[in-house]
Amino acid sequence: MIKIFIDGASAGNPGFAGAGLFVNKANNETEHYAIPLGRMTNHEAEFAALLEALKLCTERNWSMVSIHTDSKLVDDAVEKRHAKKAAYQPYLADILRQLDRCELCFVKWIPSKSNRAADQLAKQAIQKNES
Repeated sequence: MIKIFIDGASAGNPGFAGAGLFVNKANNETEHYAIPLGRMTNHEAEFAALLEALKLCTERNWSMVSIHTDSKLVDDAVEKRHAKKAAYQPYLADILRQLDRCELCFVKWIPSKSNRAADQLAKQAIQKNES
């Protein structure tokens, strides 16, 4: 099973944002992605990071994936299939559509200290917005 660690970050709230994806494949090969997201809030960046991970799964035809996030907001929204705040609902709708297409794909909350690689990539991605 492929493990993807994701994080979203923004410099300001809203501000330039980025998504970090750290992929650990079954053969212990890793891939790293620092994706600029434009201007958005930190929470929106967390949802956008999950969307980026799901797009990657679709592009690579990965159907058995464990996605790890340190965002309780995103984890809870996916688990309950509901986002209270209207701004997050379009992100969640896209996420749920993507998840429903996967054979075995789930989202799991992890503590921030276990997500440092994705956090660093998200911060690097913020800088790419300004270039």
